[in-house]
Amino acid sequence: MEALRTCMVSSQRIRLVSRSAFAIARSRPSARSRCCSSSSASPANDGSVRSTTVEGNQASDRRRRSSFSTSDRESIRAIRLKKLYFEKESLPEDHFELLKTYIDLGDILGANGSVKKTDKGELSVFVKFVKILTKSLLPLPDKYHGLADVDKRYRQRYVDMIANPEVADIFRMRAEIMSEIRKTMDSWGFIEVETPVLQDAAGGAEAKPFITYHNSLERNLYLRIATELHLKRMLVGGFDKVYEIGRIFRNEGISTRHNPEFTTIEMYEALSDYQSMMDKAEEIITRCALRVHGKLEIDYLGTQICFQRPWRRETMHNLVKEVTGIDFGEFKNDLRSAKEAARLILKSTSENYDALLHTCPSVGHVLNEVFEIFVESKLLQPTFVLDYPVELSPLAKPHRRFPDLVERFELFIYGRELANSFSELTDPIDQRTRLMRQIEQHNEKRATFADQKRENDDYSYDISLDEDFVTALEYGMPPASGMGIGIDRLVMLLTNSSSIREVIAFPVLKAQQQ
Repeated sequence: MEALRTCMVSSQRIRLVSRSAFAIARSRPSARSRCCSSSSASPANDGSVRSTTVEGNQASDRRRRSSFSTSDRESIRAIRLKKLYFEKESLPEDHFELLKTYIDLGDILGANGSVKKTDKGELSVFVKFVKILTKSLLPLPDKYHGLADVDKRYRQRYVDMIANPEVADIFRMRAEIMSEIRKTMDSWGFIEVETPVLQDAAGGAEAKPFITYHNSLERNLYLRIATELHLKRMLVGGFDKVYEIGRIFRNEGISTRHNPEFTTIEMYEALSDYQSMMDKAEEIITRCALRVHGKLEIDYLGTQICFQRPWRRETMHNLVKEVTGIDFGEFKNDLRSAKEAARLILKSTSENYDALLHTCPSVGHVLNEVFEIFVESKLLQPTFVLDYPVELSPLAKPHRRFPDLVERFELFIYGRELANSFSELTDPIDQRTRLMRQIEQHNEKRATFADQKRENDDYSYDISLDEDFVTALEYGMPPASGMGIGIDRLVMLLTNSSSIREVIAFPVLKAQQQ
């Protein structure tokens, strides 16, 4: 049965619009009572009952009635019944008395009658039978302001969706985006798989994991920080095209762009490289934009974003040089000179980055810090940033032309990373060496901040080598490319949402103050 929502009332009828068409009906209800409707004449509690919402303009509830005089209560009831526009003549007398006596804002009603269209072609139900299905015991938000408290909106999302219909629209659009992504992946012959959330070692990225303890196994397990390493195991096992859409968990800070749990899609394709993944990223995102907007140009927080293909493709070195005038490629392995050049340009900022530069173990790391500080925020239109330093990308294949770089890109839109991709490293010996070096660099940074007696949560955890992953590579993984796309950030972009909490139905929040 399809649920129906009242979005306008007239003097003779209730106008009903199906939830699937709700994005078209944007008029905001000022008060809310919910009911069910069916075109059949059978009792309201049979299987044909449909859910609907009836809007009124008075925000009273049963507990407030005692504060009014009899005449006041009758006046309020008369107004609310008028807003219902049930026809008294078409209802049994006891049903009409039921409406007058017991119906309150937020109640869910069962109703049936004949479905008709008005002269303007609007779908309407002429109610002939009504019954209370669910009694609302708590009052809904203020009729004029809705649910405006941001913290309460996130904590009580169910009320938020009732009071602010545009919130429910976001989650319907999210569902459409997810559907379009799966449809696209299926059309390319990819197989959707599921990999473990609880893992022996948190790998595939460098991030602080959540740790839990398994009683029967008597050991710690980690919530995954990426799906990468297990999906690559699928390639080793003979699957040429695999992907997974799933939750990722990282025990890090919370911001408008970060939530401790978030959703990604990761895909891996044998016998391809990062160039082909750029084409796939363009295709996926443009299809999603067309699905929810029907066009390739959208407004995001006041900025016009154009998805018309092809998108800009430029190397990290060239982008940094464009903005700062410094070509970090000229420094080769001269770390001291690279840090001095970076300090000169960083003096123009209000932040003190000396400690951060001090912990940079290579020219590539210095380049990346300068890129993040000066370049990222300027990449408003879709831009593929190519060819990262090898020391930043322990899982990526060496570049076929430049020995100190790897075949990797990150996609930025509105100054935010939306996708990350490599031509995948398949050499198990090189892979082990790089992962061990990553562990050493992490431990060096952690020790540096500890010596300076400074808290830095980015490095205050242990990382370890996933021996089984290296063993899998020793059995042989075909040449391949992989890509991850942040689903939540994509939904933010396509729904004009400024915070990741707007697109996650139940985001993680701080403990509520008592």
